[in-house]
Parts: sequence; structure tokens; C-alpha cells
Amino acid sequence: MDKFVSVEQANMTFKTNNGSFVALKDINVSIREGEFVTLIGHSGCGKSTLLNMVAGLLQPSSGVLLCAGREIAGPGPDRGVVFQNHSLLPWLTCAENVFLAVERVFGASESKAQLKARTLKALELVQLGHAADKRPNEISGGMKQRVGIARALSMEPRVLLLDEPFGALDALTRAHLQDELLKIVAKTGSTVLMVTHDVDEAVLLSDRIVMMTNGPAATVGDIVDVDLERPRERMALVKDQRYHEIRGRVLEFLYQKQLRPAA
Repeated sequence: MDKFVSVEQANMTFKTNNGSFVALKDINVSIREGEFVTLIGHSGCGKSTLLNMVAGLLQPSSGVLLCAGREIAGPGPDRGVVFQNHSLLPWLTCAENVFLAVERVFGASESKAQLKARTLKALELVQLGHAADKRPNEISGGMKQRVGIARALSMEPRVLLLDEPFGALDALTRAHLQDELLKIVAKTGSTVLMVTHDVDEAVLLSDRIVMMTNGPAATVGDIVDVDLERPRERMALVKDQRYHEIRGRVLEFLYQKQLRPAA
């Protein structure tokens, strides 16, 4: 499906004490089924606002958002969200945190044994089956993010929405989880929309990169096709001329066409 997720002439205006603030203007983006798309741009350009609109957590001031041909009117299990903050309940184990999502989506139609099997399957997918009985304070930051990803995937969403899920992690952990995400997406065939500030992350993971102009009234400035073969190997891309061409185009947009505003 060419327009599995579609954002059509979407605008977002917030009411503030100082009047109306236009965050997004005339946003038009479509995502094909099974495609990995990233949103990139400087801070304040509305990347997370757009992601939250697709998640159904925010309603546009005008315009239409569709998923699989149906209007997005609110949150739903067809769209799984992973935030930068893992948002795990600290008094529950990793398995119990994932089980909450599984039970919410499948509890009415499946037995408890089936729900537990789904939970373990999701944890195994992110290589955390061994940590099922650990609580969040007993695992690393990278492992917490993997639990968050497992929780989202456990609902079998049609679209996976990622809001800088690796932004708070150290460089080595971040790289490891990027590689794991590549494997998970290849295995599940997920449709993914991801927010990032990291150019290398965007090029490594994406099929297309949507580059946002600076806010206020941010819009889509340009879209880059990442025509690199999959599966992708991080070290092989270092020597790939096309990788550097795409990376250069994104950097040119961000740091020449969209200069960072003065502090």
C-alpha cells in the first residue's frame, strides 16, 4: 500500500498565554507499508508533535491523518509507541510490564497461557528472555529501552512509532540497539516512523528521511530516499560512497539550508 500512513495538509496550532502558536503547517507525508521513515530536524521543529499526531495522542488543528485507510481519531493498538523515556512501571518485572500491553489488546480473546506466551515471545525478540523476572532497577538503560520496544511489539501493531528511543543512551549501547532494531524490523516487517536528531542513525535505519524546516510553522523541507541495500552492516557502510552522499545531503539541509537559530 503506497499510503499505509498518510498525513494530508495537517496543521497544528497550540493555544498559549501569549496567543496562538503555529507548530506545524501544511504537513504532507505518506509512508508505505513495511517502510522505515525517520523525521529529522533541529529542536523545536515539531518532530515529536507530528509523531504524537500519528499516534493519536494529539489531534491536528486541521487536516487529516489516516492509517490503513482509516482516520486516526485517537490512540489504538494498531500503533505502538516507544518514547525516549522507557516509562516502565518500577514495581513490575520486565515480563509484567509487557504483559500489561498484551492483556489489554488480547485479553478478551486469549487464555492467560497464550498471553504469557506472547509476552515471552516479545522479550525473546529483543533478546531479553533471560531478564523476564527482573525489575527495571535491576537492568541497564539499554535493556529498559528494549523492554519498551518489546512492549510495543507485543501488541502486534501495524505501525511502530519511535520517539528518539536511544537518545539518552551512551554511544556504544545506542549503536548496539540500532543494530538490534535493524534485525527486529527485518524479521517483523514492521512499518516504522521514528524521530531522531542523529544523522548517522537516520541514514543507517531508514528507507526515507523526512527533513523538517525550523519552527515555528515548521513543514517538510525535503525528503531523501535512502537507496542502500538491506541488510545493512554498520562497518560496511563506512566505506560506501552512496552512504556518504546521502549523509552529506542531510547535513547540508540541516546546517546550511536550515541554520541552527542563534541562542
